[in-house]
Formats: sequence, C-alpha cells, structure tokens
Amino acid sequence: MRILKNILVTGGAGFIGSNFIRFLLAQSDFSGRIVNLDLLTYAGNMESLDDVQQFHGGSRYFFEQGDICDGKRVKEIFSAYDIDTVVHLAAESHVDRSLHGPEAFVRTNVMGTIVLLMAAQNFWKEREGTLFHHVSTDEVFGSLGNEGSFYENTPYDPRNPYSATKAGSDHLVRSFYHSYGFPVTLSNCSNNYGPYQFPEKLIPLMILNMIEGKPLPVYGDGKNIRDWLYVEDHASGIWTVVRKGKLGESYNIGGENEWENIRLIRRLARLVADKTGKSPVEYEDLITYVRDRPGHDRRYAINCEKIKDELGWRQSLDFDKGLSQTVDWYLNNPSWISRVRSGEYKNWLDRNYRNR
Repeated sequence: MRILKNILVTGGAGFIGSNFIRFLLAQSDFSGRIVNLDLLTYAGNMESLDDVQQFHGGSRYFFEQGDICDGKRVKEIFSAYDIDTVVHLAAESHVDRSLHGPEAFVRTNVMGTIVLLMAAQNFWKEREGTLFHHVSTDEVFGSLGNEGSFYENTPYDPRNPYSATKAGSDHLVRSFYHSYGFPVTLSNCSNNYGPYQFPEKLIPLMILNMIEGKPLPVYGDGKNIRDWLYVEDHASGIWTVVRKGKLGESYNIGGENEWENIRLIRRLARLVADKTGKSPVEYEDLITYVRDRPGHDRRYAINCEKIKDELGWRQSLDFDKGLSQTVDWYLNNPSWISRVRSGEYKNWLDRNYRNR
C-alpha cells in the first residue's frame, strides 16, 4: 500500500473534486497534505469547500488558483509543496458545452494533461513513491446496445468532443507509462450524482426545476440509459486505486445502477413530492420532450468487477438511499444554489484572499 504525503488534486473546486477532498481528509489512513489547484472557471465553486477551508486551511489543505495548461505555474506548485501524488480531475466535462465550443475541451483536457504529466515527470525524475492518477469517464467507450457492459479493455469509441478529449488524455497518460515507465493509474467512472453538483447536470437540474415549477426537459424519447454512481462512492474508489492500484492499470468505477432518463425523472418526482407534500403528478406534468442532442449515446453500463476483485472496493449506498440524500441536500441548501445561480459564488476569492 502506498504512503502518500503531498497530494495535488487538480480541479478540486469542482463537483467530484470537492467531494474527493472532503472524503480524503476524513480518512484515518491519510495524514498528509492536499493542494487544490483550480482555475475557478464557471463550474469551480470554492464555497463547496468552506468547511474544509475552515477546519484544515493552512495546515493540511491549501488552495492554489491556476491553470493546468500553465507549465510554469504547475512547476512552481510541485516544488513549493514537494508533490508526490497527483489526482487529476480537472476537465471541461459538459457534453452540451463541448458541442458548441470544442476548442476549450481540447485545451484543458488534452493540453492540460500533457503539461501536468511533463511537470510531474521532470520533478520526480527517478524518485520512488510517486503516482499520477488520472480520472476519466465511461463515455470514452462510446454507446452500448441493449446488452453488455464496458470493461477496462473495451475499445475506445468516443462520440462527442468531450469524450474524444477525455479519450485523448487517457491515451497520453498510458503512453507515459509505456514509453517512460512513469508511475500512473487510471479510472473510468459512470455518471456521478450527489451534493455540490453544478445545477446544469441532470439530477440537480430536475430537482430544482420541480421545486420552481419549471419544465423538465428530456432529450429525445427519454430512454437513454445511464449508470449512476454516488459521488462519495466514487471518491472511495479513486482512493482505493491510488493506494492499491497496480501501476499502468485502469479500473472501472461504477454504481451498477442503470436507469432510463425518463424513469429516473419520474422517480425523482416521487421523491421530491414525498418531501414537499405535493403530488408526483404535479411534477411529472412538467416533463417536456425536446429535440435529441447530436451524438447522444444510447446506453452506458460499467462492469466494475476488477476493482472489486483485485482491490476490495465496494459501493456503500444503494441508489434509493443515495438519491434520497441528494434530494435532501438540494432542498436544504437553497443559499448555496442561489449563490451559484446568481454568480455570487465567483466572488469567493475577493472575500477570502484579495481583501486581506
């Protein structure tokens, strides 16, 4: 098992990143430091880490605003904190946005990854006890039919600019292992859900639109299928691979929860209705079918037996409990939601750093 002291988490102010940092600081088998490197683009929200900053800021947790494409800045951070481990989460990740602006996805997801790899390689040289862990997505595998699952050795077949750039970054990471013997592990996850997710994503969007009586937009016939993974279970999966994963190997991390989008929305309608005292029909009547998006993959399903059998990881929550907890979080955190929607969350740096 690896002993890790100074972990650089890229994209730590994002949905998965902030949950991973919070999870990691609660682990008894980690007593080191975490450095959060985030550019704070639209989906980077430092308010999601206010509790971490309050209890660990300046001792075990450090924030550095910066661009992973800025090689000089990345090099400075490696040196200043003596980084021995990278958990690379920073990415442009919204499919719809990639269809309208693919250049930003190429820059961050591909160029940013190569800058990080080269910085780590140059800083670590022949040093032992180092690791570069790359977090990716099941979308790199393309679309499944009615049967079957994605395995770690499933051929890549990305269908949109987002997944294509993530596939490119996966290949770059593997190339460093095979070409230079550089210490890497990879993981590919299914759709995450849980607290602190940016409201443009399916589950928080539907919850919030229900509460506000807004239409619930459903692409196509609503029968696209996704596998859903609770974000804290994803964090535990990443940590399992970082500690115990075999160098050069990739591990699928899935929820083993396949749901048609339309069934999921109706399930959410019942949950929100139960918690607000309204009728599920009132929410279901808000469902509005819209034109399908280009390159919309029909079905994803992850086989995660490898991480279970080889590393002993398991999910901790069944979907009903995880979904109920997620609905509760969005119902109970209106101020966080309001600040995200108004853009006030972007003023975090001014409130916490620049005015000191």
